[in-house]
Amino acid sequence: MKPRPVVHLVGAGPGDPELLTLKAVRVLRAADVVVHDRLVGDGVLDFVPPSAERICVGKHPGGPRVEQEEINDLLVRLALAGRRVVRLKGGDPFLFGRGGEEVLHLLAHGIRVEVVPGITAAFGAAAELLVPLTHRGLASGVRFVTGHCRDDGELDLDWEGLADPDTTLVVYMGLAHVHEIALRLMAAGLPAGTPALAVERATCPGMRRVRARLGDLAAKVGEAGLRPPVLFVIGRVVELAAAPELAAAPPEEAALSRVLAGVGHAPEV
Repeated sequence: MKPRPVVHLVGAGPGDPELLTLKAVRVLRAADVVVHDRLVGDGVLDFVPPSAERICVGKHPGGPRVEQEEINDLLVRLALAGRRVVRLKGGDPFLFGRGGEEVLHLLAHGIRVEVVPGITAAFGAAAELLVPLTHRGLASGVRFVTGHCRDDGELDLDWEGLADPDTTLVVYMGLAHVHEIALRLMAAGLPAGTPALAVERATCPGMRRVRARLGDLAAKVGEAGLRPPVLFVIGRVVELAAAPELAAAPPEEAALSRVLAGVGHAPEV
């Protein structure tokens, strides 16, 4: 009996190849075709065998775009052809990665799916900069939202619910709309003095960060000239962000307790 075709949906993490899971590495090494996003780090692709086919389906801002429906159909064709298919997605497949859409499409065509989770950019940035997304007395919860507009250009978010000073807000894909996001949050009641952090290319070489207050976040991000991918962390936990020299120091020197004691903060770019 012919085995049922399978596609491995693998989270590539935020960029640093050392943050891949052991299972992700094993699956990548066994692939003969990898369909990957544009933002997957080069070091991650190094685990793909030289003999394997690599197909980039990344969406370039303002450039050529592979529609999601095309990606779905491509995965089906490859799997039904008997290929060992890996769909490699930045971060985690199930957090703003359209992984659910791909899973449903594959299952509808009788294709088995195995999902390998990845570290999302928010967790990578938090670890790199020593910013706990929740912290007793500062934030009892965290919310993840996308700052990417709907097709009609509207940012459809629960602004009043997001403007909670006791919750850390993480915004993905919000660079183009950072001014509107800040204004909407302040209009909903979040103070202009709320600490905010913008992180470009979290965990990757050349990572940059901008520290600001909500009221001047858009201006400071513009002055720094940050480019996608950029992640925003908004909330009181940003006060705990480590200075670059602490974030890069050995663990015994970069202990979070030193940051909490007021050793330093992430500087503005």
